[in-house]
Amino acid sequence: MTTDRAVDTLPADAESTKVAALEDSLPGGEDNTFVFVYHRAGGLTDADRATVERHYDTLAQRYPPKAAAGEDDEGPSARLSADGRAMMFTLDVSTTYGAPEAVVGPLRDAAKDRPAGLELDVTGPAAVDGDMDAVFDGIDLQVFLTTVVVVTVLLILTYRSPVLWFIPLVVVGAAALTAMATVYLLVKGFGIVVNDQNSALLTILVFGVGTDYALLLIARYRETLHHHENVRVAMVHALRGAAPAIVASAATVVAGLLCLLVADLNSTSGLGPIGAAGILCALVAMLTLFPAVLVVLGRRVFWPAIPRFSTAVEDKPGLWGRLGATISRRRWVATLGSFGVLGVLAIGLTGNTGALREQDQFLSAPESVTGFTVLRRHFPELGGQPMTIFTRPAYQDRVLDVVKGTPGVAMATPGQTSGGWADISVFPADAPDTAAEYDTIKRVRTAVHAVSGAEAIVGGPSAENLDTEVTTSRDEKLVIPLVLAVVLLVLGLLLRAIVAPLVLMATVIVSFAAAFGGSVFIFDTILGFKGIDYSVPLLAFLFLVALGVDYNIFLASRAREETVRLGTREGMLKALSATGGVITSAGLVLAATFAVLTTLPLVMLIEVGFLVAFGVLLDALLVRSVLVPALTLLIGRRIWWPSRLSRPTAEPPNGPQSLADEEELALQR
Repeated sequence: MTTDRAVDTLPADAESTKVAALEDSLPGGEDNTFVFVYHRAGGLTDADRATVERHYDTLAQRYPPKAAAGEDDEGPSARLSADGRAMMFTLDVSTTYGAPEAVVGPLRDAAKDRPAGLELDVTGPAAVDGDMDAVFDGIDLQVFLTTVVVVTVLLILTYRSPVLWFIPLVVVGAAALTAMATVYLLVKGFGIVVNDQNSALLTILVFGVGTDYALLLIARYRETLHHHENVRVAMVHALRGAAPAIVASAATVVAGLLCLLVADLNSTSGLGPIGAAGILCALVAMLTLFPAVLVVLGRRVFWPAIPRFSTAVEDKPGLWGRLGATISRRRWVATLGSFGVLGVLAIGLTGNTGALREQDQFLSAPESVTGFTVLRRHFPELGGQPMTIFTRPAYQDRVLDVVKGTPGVAMATPGQTSGGWADISVFPADAPDTAAEYDTIKRVRTAVHAVSGAEAIVGGPSAENLDTEVTTSRDEKLVIPLVLAVVLLVLGLLLRAIVAPLVLMATVIVSFAAAFGGSVFIFDTILGFKGIDYSVPLLAFLFLVALGVDYNIFLASRAREETVRLGTREGMLKALSATGGVITSAGLVLAATFAVLTTLPLVMLIEVGFLVAFGVLLDALLVRSVLVPALTLLIGRRIWWPSRLSRPTAEPPNGPQSLADEEELALQR
């Protein structure tokens, strides 16, 4: 069900989408444009030139271009560079012959018969698409298997049990398969667009979030097993304590993801229901199947560290208890120190945050990318990706003259007339996906739109990238404020307060700025990436705000629960001591699952994976562990305003009861 076609991912009202749809509807279907660049350092020989002409004739006969009925198409012949060291020709292959990834290999094989020393690069928009699709080929299985291995290792290290790690892994796997089936039904029923990127993110989300929920529930279950002999009663109490935070966490992420539905970019808006379906499947599995399996297996599932029932359980302070005591003594130092670290990381935002070109997406440049470099070196006038203009046949000549006179256009040639439309191929003078080429596309659009009655529209690969970048920028301005408002509302409803949600949201925003700045520094200075992919800021913001606030939810909800019994200060310290270990483990698991994306050979996925993993670690290890407790202790009981949680009650809610009473209450509920 996945598709990466521009006509599917771009908004329907984008001009390049209209061109792609029109190409697809005309006789012969849409064309895939390949550019063959032959070159020899010492200059082409007569045998080289004859080989190029022979290859062109053979390929043109094998893949004849589409033409209107009754028309003959001679097609352009091979072109010699001014320095005499290169020749090139363009081959338009109809999509009826297959997708770019299916055609580019046979084309390269067909041109292998050439004199020794004559080099060939098959490039062009379709070749880049083919090489990009090759990167995504099998990515779902690779991501799935790598994620399973990473989560397995982390669960074994966390529980040090030969059995316990296997239970959450199986349940999360069941949730992932259910999520895939659910998304399939959504695609069939509502036409949601699923591309390869969103498919990979679905797997990462379900495994990362589902494992987090499992860790939180197991920690609470292990705690209650010390107080309750009956495992069913212990699970009821564990669910009573953990389920509200888990549900609130899932609701926050789902609400944030569904905000993407307002985006114009189909691939972005499609991620909303896709991700939401994954989160909901993980939530249902972890609150139904997972606790049921744990109860059936009983205490022995924790072997060898089986929690024993005891009427007097010693409450040891532990590492997180000692950390809380230190923060309590040095609140200002912890607060200012945390903000100092985050501020230093945010300085990285002054680095290279420019848009990443399509040709720079690959870790190792394939033939299609190196071919563009060779093409620009020998044919500087044909350095950009070709634009396609559709106009009414009666206006083709007028539009052609206007385009030739537009600054930045190196060459424009008329094409075929079919289905009431005539096309024109335009070559920009500037390199692909640069600001200069985008300016040329804008000037061409302005010029052809001024030809009254021509109904001219401008598309092509670079025009699609331009429309995608413009649409994404517009989506960011709409989605980001909406996500902030929705997450803030969910936090307010959960904590029944105003100040606490504002404080938590402020820490998450600062954390995002720090994570983004630190990642930009790594990408620019250490990894040498040439920019940030246009989709990264919005995706990273969504995941870090929606997922990063999860850990604050886990901590704050426990703090609110303990504050009722112990007061604000002791309640926060108790919450930090009780949840510190499990939230840190959950953060490590979620960061590791997103880090799986860094193993893929595509810069965009590496940037998303690293940025989110880094941000999650910041949230789990610094923001939630130090900054939020310090701010809470500084603000005091006013953090829960307008709720009144300042005084501990005489007896904790659900206070001491007999074991029989507890069992009866659990069974009734």
